[in-house]
Amino acid sequence: EYFDIFYSHRPDPETPLEETMGALASAVQQGKALYAGISNYDGESTLRAAEILRELHCPFVVNQSRYSILDRRIEDNGLKAVAQKAGVGIVAFSPLAQGLLSDKYLDGVPSQSRMAKGRSLSLKESVLTAEKRKQLRQLNELAAQRGQTLAQMALAWVLKDSAVTSVLI
Repeated sequence: EYFDIFYSHRPDPETPLEETMGALASAVQQGKALYAGISNYDGESTLRAAEILRELHCPFVVNQSRYSILDRRIEDNGLKAVAQKAGVGIVAFSPLAQGLLSDKYLDGVPSQSRMAKGRSLSLKESVLTAEKRKQLRQLNELAAQRGQTLAQMALAWVLKDSAVTSVLI
């Protein structure tokens, strides 16, 4: 009958932010959703969205964004700081960097992997450079010193962050 959170999953440069946030607020006000959420918005856009939704008396609870040891853009684009200031949680997706932060790619590209089969738009063999494999092996060694697998350490790294309210794996 209703959604817990209704998301705008990607900012549309052709649509004013006021219009997008108005649509989210309308869904909440009509009882179609309990809360508004956004995904893939940077810090500045999140701050503006929070201000608009506050004016519309619409509960805004989360921004879903890619976040991992290998992808820390939310620290650079201001999202992490803005989310904490605005009281908005971050749902981190791809915390294992599409499998790179597992032991699967430590020694190259397995023949049965999504990467080898070209089944991913963003996980291409060109991503797995010699430098990236070196970085993954170093992280794997650190994880072993901690008594963890690389994947366990990568998840713990994301979950230790107080700005992160949930993780999608």
